[in-house]
Amino acid sequence: MLSISPTNLKFASKRASSIQMQWGRIGIYGFLLVTALFFLLPLYVMLVTSFKELDEIRLSSIFALPQDVSWDYWKVAWSSACTGLECNGLQVGFWNSVQILIPSVIISVMFGAINGYALSFWKIKGANILFACLLLGAFIPYQVFIYPLIRVYAEIGIYGTLTGVVVSHVIFGMPIMTLLFRNYYSTLPIELFNAARIDGAGFFKVFFIIMLPMSTPIIIVAVIMQVTNIWNDFLIGLVFAGNDNLPMTVQLNNIVNTTTGERAYNVNMAATILTSLVPLIIYVASGRWFVRGIASGSVKG
Repeated sequence: MLSISPTNLKFASKRASSIQMQWGRIGIYGFLLVTALFFLLPLYVMLVTSFKELDEIRLSSIFALPQDVSWDYWKVAWSSACTGLECNGLQVGFWNSVQILIPSVIISVMFGAINGYALSFWKIKGANILFACLLLGAFIPYQVFIYPLIRVYAEIGIYGTLTGVVVSHVIFGMPIMTLLFRNYYSTLPIELFNAARIDGAGFFKVFFIIMLPMSTPIIIVAVIMQVTNIWNDFLIGLVFAGNDNLPMTVQLNNIVNTTTGERAYNVNMAATILTSLVPLIIYVASGRWFVRGIASGSVKG
């Protein structure tokens, strides 16, 4: 009988394990590739369509590259497409969205950080009940609050203004922002807080000098989430902004659904891409920090 040495058995076992790992890696990369193509294919179709003539769109395949690349339709989408009675393109909605986005993100992230810090280190009576009530708001649909908020905003004179839209985004973003920062701060050593308290630091001094400088990863996560949610919002902007302060997403809907002749698919696709550029650029530029922030305890209980 042939005898197999232990060395050969060990070598054969390692080789079989290596082959299994290689096939497993190929399977993972294959799945990721298919998933990436699934999400990138609509973007590719929108991009190539935005550069085509209408006749070429009607006669060629949606996957075909444009015969003559033209930026004219992007210019129309930005400056002269009709968003209703006016034909000023998306540029007006873009600046409205910027005016909504910047204060909404800053205020909601700052208040979320302060709330999370207070709930993590300042053990006040009833803090857990307060936190549970705050989180309850994250699970209630926006539609439930629309009519009461319209009445309140109308009474105090901010309905139909950018201020009303900003206040709405701050209110609706507060629960998730508080949850993110509370879970992040709960992973920090309590000794830092105790040492600062022994040295006589108060509530805001501890927060701004010790906690805030350590919060860069979770702040980036919060900013990306809020920028994405606020910039892509349609309902709040439609209801609370008024006709003169409509954000870019509402004007995009008006461009796509308003026509007096043939539907300009090239302009519609260009307008769609222009509307999504801001959150896309921010995520691509800071995606590495986003993953770091998530891994640093932002979703830990």
